[in-house]
Amino acid sequence: MTTLTHRPDTLTRDALAVLQPGFHGTTAPDWLLRRIGEGLTSVGLFGRNIHTPAQLAALTAQLRAERDDILVAIDEEGGDVTRLEVREGSSFPGNYALGSVDDVELTRAVARELGSRLAACGVNLNWAPSADVNSDVNNPVIGVRSFGADPALVARHTAAYVEGLQSAGVAACTKHFPGHGDTAVDSHLALPRIDVGVDTLHARELAPFRSAITAGSKSVMSAHILLSALDPDRPATLSPRILTGLLREELGFGGLIVTDGIEMQAIASTYGIERGSVLAIAAGVDAICVGGGLADEGTVLRLRDALVDAVREGELPEERLADAAARVRALADWARRVRGASGPGAAVQEGTAPGAGTSAAGGPDIGLVAARRAVRVTGAVEPLQEAPYVASFAAVANIAVGDETPWGVAAELTALLPGTEAGTYGSGGAAEVLAAAGERRIVAVVRDLHRHSWMAAVLDGIREARPDTAVVEMGVNHAEPAGSPHIATYGAAPVCGRAAAEVLTGRSV
Repeated sequence: MTTLTHRPDTLTRDALAVLQPGFHGTTAPDWLLRRIGEGLTSVGLFGRNIHTPAQLAALTAQLRAERDDILVAIDEEGGDVTRLEVREGSSFPGNYALGSVDDVELTRAVARELGSRLAACGVNLNWAPSADVNSDVNNPVIGVRSFGADPALVARHTAAYVEGLQSAGVAACTKHFPGHGDTAVDSHLALPRIDVGVDTLHARELAPFRSAITAGSKSVMSAHILLSALDPDRPATLSPRILTGLLREELGFGGLIVTDGIEMQAIASTYGIERGSVLAIAAGVDAICVGGGLADEGTVLRLRDALVDAVREGELPEERLADAAARVRALADWARRVRGASGPGAAVQEGTAPGAGTSAAGGPDIGLVAARRAVRVTGAVEPLQEAPYVASFAAVANIAVGDETPWGVAAELTALLPGTEAGTYGSGGAAEVLAAAGERRIVAVVRDLHRHSWMAAVLDGIREARPDTAVVEMGVNHAEPAGSPHIATYGAAPVCGRAAAEVLTGRSV
């Protein structure tokens, strides 16, 4: 337990309470423990903080030794975006796969199981689900993170996900309000803009958030996007019209409002993180997420001091900061009470993968069940009898997904057909792939083929020379089916690769 030499004043404690910072390392640094003792109420975890389930459980216990109601948050969507299994790949398919199955009970069960695994490791706030309607198929940052392009489908699965996650004692954080699906720009890199009318926004973007609120979502994450019909001047994260007027007053949301990462360029390059944080709290935000990129004590102190100074200088009402801090503490208290009612979670054994074991219902792993149900096959499948050559075509991953997490079908095919060989290719020609494959049958693995003309050109060259090439699409399934057969997995998690490998071979792993 950290010992304080002085007690921070109420204003300073409130300023710390509204921050959700990250840090480096698999144990909590001393500076973080000191700030928890001074009022910090939330901590954000990323892949860099997680090595094994037992280590993660020890880390969260270390944090709770300082504050028993600490909110421990994580960005664990399943599918392409995983922090719990960042080095292995998720045990669950993502939203797009679940939406393609369109069984809300399955979505609820997947979210419940994911929540149970988080809770067992001491995590009690998940920055998920993504409630974005992926209406722009060229969206560079949402894609398979969305349940789909139909607002009604996205709405019902968002509600089911919230209910499943929170039934496991983990607070949901529905994102990215008021909807990041109709964008062609990644807000990690710049400020996206949506120029559609209010009627369209209400019928499309807002429908899933209404469902999430009805389902009781404990928190909502704001998007760094400009919606000209709602506020032509400020992005949603900094807009009183959108956060207070629309989300609080019109939609009636009474829970915690959290920003997307405040250091993302949509905010940082225009406003700076200090002013951006002040404007966000003034607009109605309750918690500032920071730490994906800036994960040091200096960042926490800069934001704390910026908020304190803004109150003292009359730029930020003290009551607004106090209200935000009170909402953070209320959610922390809910999480503590839920955890106390259900116990600290099942013991986690060292070396056990987070995805190991069976589903909560006692049957086969629910993630694999969902991945198998999501697969769609076009064309006849002639099962592979000999080890193939797997050619994976890799575009640059967006920042939310990252480049650490493995994907594809090569490992899964190798388990079924030892001797399988594989290579990963960029924008080179088909000749390189054909030479590497030799006489082996080719399995071409793509993601978002419709978005990458170079990928389509290489694939065309391969198929012209080798018409029996099987194609596995692991992204948004928008391009015309190509291949013999064409297999769409609706996501690139290992369970999706396993489901595809089973189809290709006619065998189970």
